[in-house]
Amino acid sequence: MVESVLDDISHRRFNPLRGSYVLVSPHRTKRPWQGQQESPSKTSLPAYDPACYLCPGNKRAQGDSNPQYDRTFVFVNDYSAVKEEQAPYEPEHEAGSAESLFLQAQPVTGKCYVLTFSAAHNLTLADLSPAEIVPVIDAWTEIYTAHLSPRSPLAAAAPATRLPPSSAGVSVTKPKEQYRYMQIFENKGAAMGCSNPHPHGQVWTTSSLPEEPAAEFEQLKQYRRQHAGRHMLADYAALEIEKGERVVFENEAFLVVCPWWAVWPFETMIISKTHKRALVDLNDSDKQMLAEAIAEVTRRYDNLFETHFPYSMGIHQAPLEGSDDEIEAAYLHLHFYPPLLRSATVRKFLVGFEMLGEPQRDITPEQAAARLRECGGELYRKKLA
Repeated sequence: MVESVLDDISHRRFNPLRGSYVLVSPHRTKRPWQGQQESPSKTSLPAYDPACYLCPGNKRAQGDSNPQYDRTFVFVNDYSAVKEEQAPYEPEHEAGSAESLFLQAQPVTGKCYVLTFSAAHNLTLADLSPAEIVPVIDAWTEIYTAHLSPRSPLAAAAPATRLPPSSAGVSVTKPKEQYRYMQIFENKGAAMGCSNPHPHGQVWTTSSLPEEPAAEFEQLKQYRRQHAGRHMLADYAALEIEKGERVVFENEAFLVVCPWWAVWPFETMIISKTHKRALVDLNDSDKQMLAEAIAEVTRRYDNLFETHFPYSMGIHQAPLEGSDDEIEAAYLHLHFYPPLLRSATVRKFLVGFEMLGEPQRDITPEQAAARLRECGGELYRKKLA
């Protein structure tokens, strides 16, 4: 088969979701490693840390105190990357001048939130059961709904928001203006720049459309126009299920796959099997199955090298405000970008050729999927107790 040949030769793989390529070099897995090694993540943390600014009842960096929450908790980031109010900016360059071509800047406003996944300081998504992850998905959905444009086709499908307050422990006020996009993400582990081990993620809402989702929207719209209204990721999920080689886990509603075009060694995607534009399109059963998929991939990551596996995870879905074409072409999926390559201490670096040429990977997605499939079952930490 062609795939078996690709296990041994250098080749490029096309990413239809971005319209880009990745160089695959399977033979490089045999090279010796004498480079940087990370410190393994700590596996022993207290359930409550009096010095943690995210634990229930503790004071945060700016002096506000957290409530005694028991599941999820949301607050505006004390050190937000974007803010709702800032000094106005108007470029003074003359149209057609060199400054107008080379010194372009656009003001960006928005709102950033922090969302804790659990009250317990020592639990990650890998430690939580699907039932315990559902409140996190509920919180994501409520934050998204609270910022959704009333002009969006999604507004009719969105459940009535319960903000504020809500059973999910969310405390969010309506934004002062309509924002364009919301990026929900998690950076897990010090290797991915996470400054606090308490299980949490972030939500950045911006007046601009970031480049990654913008590139995906263009490809999704183009595919839909060229294929009689079909959706790229629905067709791709069906193909991966048929092939089976890159599938890590699936349930009735979601597929976990190491994508054909993955850049990171153990990169995965969670893809809805049917067209869902955004979190608001999920019913209660869908949310339970999404929670199961998240639990499966994060637990398998930790089991792979028996460590708190670092990654950056993010949700791509319809923008808060956009054209009908853009919103209907949008397709709910989650990206997991983990850096570890050979062990709990050896990571992949995107440097040199990757920065100056194009992304490159060694282990193939098929090999990565096979290893992750083998890592199911009970979380390794529970066996050590």
